[in-house]
Amino acid sequence: MRSMRLGPGIPAGSQRGLAGSAKLLLAIAVLVGIALGVGSYALVYAKGLSYMSSDPAVCANCHIMQSQYESWQKSSHHNVAGCVDCHLPHDLIGKYVAKAVNGFNHSKAFTLQNFPEPIAITPPNARILQDSCLACHRDLVHDAVTAPGRSEEVRCVHCHQTVGHGERAALGGPRS
Repeated sequence: MRSMRLGPGIPAGSQRGLAGSAKLLLAIAVLVGIALGVGSYALVYAKGLSYMSSDPAVCANCHIMQSQYESWQKSSHHNVAGCVDCHLPHDLIGKYVAKAVNGFNHSKAFTLQNFPEPIAITPPNARILQDSCLACHRDLVHDAVTAPGRSEEVRCVHCHQTVGHGERAALGGPRS
């Protein structure tokens, strides 16, 4: 008995494998389509592309940041520095890496509702903030920051915590 062929060089037994591959590809296409659809909806709903700008109003997209935005508007730095000037690295790659990491962490925290209130700066972001203070004020504070005998770095916000966001009372009061 001659073996049946579907076409030049394709044995009849291969038909089942091709049909299985088509179903697998269809399933993958459907899953990718669902992921892209949900991701696109979330990006639009959460105003995701707005986070690529440097507009301080973007930081208030989320209600938890409203008091920080309002207190910044009343602060001494309002006319000279926006959110990204203080809270993101000044180099291009560092800026977008920090935006990506913070964006992921913020999305996760707000989705799972597991963030402290009032919100608090994380140690990596506190280092970015310190570097930003020094980028503008290094000549003015060089001796205070690099004084010999200091066991730990002097943080600008230790003495100047109201510079960027006004009085702490505007941020939900002192931490317990």
